[in-house]
This record gives sequence, structure tokens and C-alpha cells, in this order.
Amino acid sequence: MQEKLTGINSVMEALKGRRKIDKIYMLEDRQGKRMEELVYLARKKGVYVQYVDKPRLDRMSPGVNHQGVIALVESYNYAQLDEVLQLARDRGEEPFILILDGLEDPQNLGSIIRTAECAGVHGIIIPRHGSAEVSEGVVRASAGAVEHVLLVQETNLVNTIKHLKNMGLWVVGADMAAEKDYFSISFPAPLALVIGSEGKGIRRLVKENCDMLVKIPMAGKLNSLNASVATALLIYEVVRQRKQGEFNNK
Repeated sequence: MQEKLTGINSVMEALKGRRKIDKIYMLEDRQGKRMEELVYLARKKGVYVQYVDKPRLDRMSPGVNHQGVIALVESYNYAQLDEVLQLARDRGEEPFILILDGLEDPQNLGSIIRTAECAGVHGIIIPRHGSAEVSEGVVRASAGAVEHVLLVQETNLVNTIKHLKNMGLWVVGADMAAEKDYFSISFPAPLALVIGSEGKGIRRLVKENCDMLVKIPMAGKLNSLNASVATALLIYEVVRQRKQGEFNNK
């Protein structure tokens, strides 16, 4: 089954990633350094580039800012949890996994994937049902980072969390009602960080299976942050503590 990717970043990162690309449609006479790099990568990977006029691109992706490039690619291939743990071993690092409990907004999912990739998170787990999935919108929101992140779909997050705990991972959940602020604790390692859905937060059974709950302190009139912003704060606090630990151990 094929999917469409639109936009320079999405197509560029797909060319650098694992997905098979069948064909790229590019706006005729479109020039620029990024376009030249894209064509170079396509030729290097043996992907055919067809030059077409703007009306055809507009018909292929109505209402979307395609930036003069559209690619036909194979469907996104979700990873297995074992691949995520193996990646951590290959890097010689303690596993750092993100669990998204029912995040529904594709924009938020894409933004979180982008942050996770930049921060070196080893993998992201999402539920098979009741959650945003990888789509063209998610790929665009991630600026193509989804092509470089191991994303896992699991049917039952509670069972997955229990499995991770049996393998020695600590599970920390983000919850507005938690007693401790996220910057007042030492995040354990190896770690699975759980983020809840927009508005509802972490589901009860998932929350009950966390080893620890932390909150982001709120001093303003609003009582919550955008899910992707909150996730970025927590991810980079984990990164900061790990880097500090590396420095102290030298």
C-alpha cells in the first residue's frame, strides 16, 4: 500500500530513511539548493523523478502546501519493541523510551517525534487503537523525523509497561496531580516516560502501573501546557540529568 508525502523536508528525510520510495513528482523549473540536493539523493537511491506542472501537483494534494514536491512511498513500517531495546544496546546507552497514552492530535504527535529524534530517544510506543497514527500530517509536523525514529504500536499499554518493568526499566508518568515536580527528582535509568492524552492525561490503569508520577509546576492562570511542549520539557530534563551524570562520572 502506498502513501503520499508532500513538502521538501518530508521527502528529503524519507530519501535518507528506511522507506521504499516509488516515485517523486517535482515542479518543473523549480530551482534552489534544497531541490538540487533532493534530486541528487533521489538519483543516488535510484528513485525516478518526474517533472510536472503546478496544477497536477495541486490536484494530487488539494489544499496542501506541497512546496513543489510529492513522493509516493510505501506505508510506514512500525518497529518492534525488541528493535528499540537493541538500538539502545548498539549505542551503549541505557534505554530511554517514550510511551504516548492516547495522543490524538497529529500535530502534537509529529512535534513530539521531532523532539524525541533530536534528543536521542530510542523509541516511541503508541497504542494500536485510540491514538494518532503516522500519516502525511504527522510526517510534515515532524519535519521528516518520523523516518528516523523507531515507532512501536502495542495493543495493550498496561501489559507493555509490565513487560518493560520486568526487563528492568523504570516507568515514570507525567500527571498534573503528582506531588513531585519533574526537576526535583532524579529520573532513573533505564527509563520509560509516559505522557497522557490531550485533556484527559494518563488513563487510570496505566497510571497505577507507573513507578513514579511527576508534574510540571504551573504558576500562571492556565493549568496545562500543550502536550508537545510538556513532553519536550520532560525529555530534555532526562537528557540533562544523563549528561550531568556522564560528566560527574569522568
